[in-house]
Amino acid sequence: MTTSPVRLALGSAIGTTFEWYDFMVYNTLAALVFNHVFFPEALPWMGTLLAFSTYAVGYVSRPLGSVIFGWLGDRTGRRHVLMLTLALMGLTTGLIALLPGYARLGAISPVLLVLLRFLQGIALGGEWAGALLLTAEQNSETAMGMGATWSQLGPGLGTVLSAGVIWGVTRSMDAASFQDWGWRLPLFLSLLLLAAGWVVRSSLSEPPQFAERKARGEVLANPVGAVLRHHGRSLLIAASTRIGPDVLYALLTVFSLSYVTQTGELTRSAALMAVFAGSVWGVIVTLLAGRFSNRWGAKRIFLVGTVCALPAAFVFFWCAASHQALLLGFGICLGLSVHAIMYAVQGALISQQFPVEVRYSGSSIAYTCGSLAGGGAFAPLIMVTLFRATHLELSISLYVVVALLVSGAGAMLARGTR
Repeated sequence: MTTSPVRLALGSAIGTTFEWYDFMVYNTLAALVFNHVFFPEALPWMGTLLAFSTYAVGYVSRPLGSVIFGWLGDRTGRRHVLMLTLALMGLTTGLIALLPGYARLGAISPVLLVLLRFLQGIALGGEWAGALLLTAEQNSETAMGMGATWSQLGPGLGTVLSAGVIWGVTRSMDAASFQDWGWRLPLFLSLLLLAAGWVVRSSLSEPPQFAERKARGEVLANPVGAVLRHHGRSLLIAASTRIGPDVLYALLTVFSLSYVTQTGELTRSAALMAVFAGSVWGVIVTLLAGRFSNRWGAKRIFLVGTVCALPAAFVFFWCAASHQALLLGFGICLGLSVHAIMYAVQGALISQQFPVEVRYSGSSIAYTCGSLAGGGAFAPLIMVTLFRATHLELSISLYVVVALLVSGAGAMLARGTR
């Protein structure tokens, strides 16, 4: 059974959109209210640090998800694994929405929050590569660029939806109500996306590149082991391309919210609207970059985006220092646009480093471990610590630049196709 290209693109994009909506809602709530709801007895800056620590847990558990679901994806198929990750993400998000705060459960409340966040990370660790390969493997390896872009829309669309929903909720009630119960509403709304994703994905077929190998009995017994034994260099190169984009993204969508609201004169709604506008523009740039990648190659597009991203952090802090919502929006839009150039082709670039028989495992492990090893998982924590120690935005900007240079060096060594 074959599936239409439109349905495949929708199935790839809607699943990653749902999972990134859940993930970004959590990240945003960690920056805005979780320090009050789950860590009320800590000092303000320490509460923010603890809240961002739960953000990091979702990244720490991603490699475990990549190993579990990567092994299943290379053994049984892409589609079945994607249904499992969708269900796990929906279950954990619903339970977080129902979780009582510290005032009712005491210390057990943040413990349960960390556990649910850990399960969220496992789901997301297995989701990305499957959604990517669902469309990318419909074409030849030299034409994977645009096919791989559909799953890359998920973070942008998920961020747009999460920022828009949280902005709408915060505008519809006072700060006390939002901190008391309003923060749960965006989490409950994710169940609508879950239902849509489930309906679309349940009717999808396996991509031909994998289905043909499985029909010939060419599926490996231990694909994860094969990646670690025979594709170590590819794993390191692919993982390095994750570092810079992740750190830049964390600055613009997570750290920016607490930084702007705690050190500036802008409101929470203004910061959320800036992230919303930047994410909308980022989705448009993602489509454009993916469109050109089949012609110019994912590697070349990624390197162009890396060079353009180097001044992004400096521009953001200059705009934030103006205390003007319009300039803040410009800084975040610019940063998320250059991030989108890199992220649009990152999926194709990573997946091209691995052969079909280990592509799910290799791509998943590289994607998740790159974020963890490079600091994307702990980027908000590192930024808070740097700013607390130096009181200089320059220290954070230099941290972003170093991360981008590492990714650029990895891309230079990567195998690319046109």
